[in-house]
Amino acid sequence: MELKYKDGSYETRHRKISLFARIFPTITFYRYIFAVILEASSKAKRGRYDNAEWCRSSYTVLKALEKIGVKVEIAGVDNFRKISGPCVFVANHMSTLETFVLPIIIAPFKPVTFVVKKSLVDYPVFGHVMRSRDPIKVGRTNPREDLKTVLDGGTERLISGTSVIIFPQTTRYPDFDPKTFNTIGIKLAKKADVPVVPVALKTDAWGNGRLLKDFGKMTPSKRVYFAFGKPLHVKDRGAEEHKKITDFIGDKIEEWRS
Repeated sequence: MELKYKDGSYETRHRKISLFARIFPTITFYRYIFAVILEASSKAKRGRYDNAEWCRSSYTVLKALEKIGVKVEIAGVDNFRKISGPCVFVANHMSTLETFVLPIIIAPFKPVTFVVKKSLVDYPVFGHVMRSRDPIKVGRTNPREDLKTVLDGGTERLISGTSVIIFPQTTRYPDFDPKTFNTIGIKLAKKADVPVVPVALKTDAWGNGRLLKDFGKMTPSKRVYFAFGKPLHVKDRGAEEHKKITDFIGDKIEEWRS
């Protein structure tokens, strides 16, 4: 299963939104999401949650966004689709939305996994899904240990043909500040000798919750954007490539908010 692209881009087409979804977008959306998570978890526990199932779940989430009126734009898919082997995707982190939607964008073309917090794989229900994707787990308490985990685990997966998605920011940020963006993705790409692909995203249509951070208010009036930059091959210490990535993300977010 994959999205229908035109010249490497995707955009939500006009669709009729139900009256209930217009009045109660958050309730409507989470009805779909919890159903997706429960089904995925059940399959993962039985060892039946493969890449195709992951794509199907992600596709359902994207369509659930559109059913409540969120418009989604994706650009630059050809920038990574044409890479013959695996790569490292380096993205800013804004909300829960990207972790649910990035699989249907990337996984139909490349096996892929995430670098995630260890706590995510311990979540009830959802943890089964995360473990099935063989993520790289970091503790976020010891930066040196996390770096070693990402470099060793990431290189192992890249050598086996699996691409890696990294959010260098330690948490979600509504805005983009290059100072919060570390170079762990650059270091991994250099060690594994694979291209690094910049990913800019704006996903604040899915808000952060007060009690449960992953499940906040939905705001359909906020358009969702994903943009993939041209692949970069890391030279020397990667300072130039790191700046190109942060410039790409910063410029895109400024463009989308203007």
